Amino acid sequence: MIRYRKIGYIALNVTDLARSRRFYQDIVGLQPNGEGPDGSALFRLDAAHHSIMLYPAAQAGVKRFAFQLENDAQFDVLARALDTHGIALREVDRAECDALGQGRSVRFTDPYSGATWECYASMREEATPFVPSVVPFDRLGHIVLRTDRFDEAIDFYCGTLNFRLSDKVVGQIAFMRCFPNKYHHMLAVAKSARPGLHHVNLMVPSIDDWGRCVARLARQNIDVVWGPGRHTNAGTFFVYYLDPDGLTLEYGFSMEEFPEVGAREARVRPPGHESVDLWDSRIDPRTCAAGEIETLASS
Repeated sequence: MIRYRKIGYIALNVTDLARSRRFYQDIVGLQPNGEGPDGSALFRLDAAHHSIMLYPAAQAGVKRFAFQLENDAQFDVLARALDTHGIALREVDRAECDALGQGRSVRFTDPYSGATWECYASMREEATPFVPSVVPFDRLGHIVLRTDRFDEAIDFYCGTLNFRLSDKVVGQIAFMRCFPNKYHHMLAVAKSARPGLHHVNLMVPSIDDWGRCVARLARQNIDVVWGPGRHTNAGTFFVYYLDPDGLTLEYGFSMEEFPEVGAREARVRPPGHESVDLWDSRIDPRTCAAGEIETLASS
């Protein structure tokens, strides 16, 4: 079984790199940390070299995302698991790994969304601490994808990649944790007629930090499209807002934690708003609607 540490980073495509650099630094509160070898902008939110990357592109969305494996031995476990589906791993060039502060890294294409996954076991930590300019962060929280192959995607992530289902809203959304990571989910999939990016979550360390985020977004006239609310499944306090390309970001606080052994069974809820939001917050139709997935063919 594949064992993970956490979600590692998320690489986003943006249509105006200079504009998005300003937004992710000044509004979201991330700290710039140089550029990738291809001109991408790297941002950190803790000691890790990067958690968010921005790439210039014609269409906004997700370029790829990465999960950190527990150790180097997991590369062979991952390769064997993917081989059962005829999915090959692609080694990331050593020079690119060095530029990204990563050890050995591999990529593969997700057959149920077209997304590019990356897995690595080590990333450089910076000697200087992250200094919050807008808000402190607890961690990079999760990524959610839209898929038109909802049940097949869940089977693949859980059956092949060893994610564990925490909660599911029938025909709507499924929340999965990267085993044995304790947090309720670091990956989720939402059923949609059109595959794409749903949203990216950033977790903050206290309810007061989260409350200040809510108040600050309103003061700065940022498009808040859902919330403040509280998710029924993980118990997370949330507020969703849009970046300059209309991609949906989320500030969250608090999340259910699972033990490695003896975890509860996944809960299955009926479809409906009450199954995802305890506070019945208004949802703007732009919420989680924008964002293409860059497929290997289009990269």
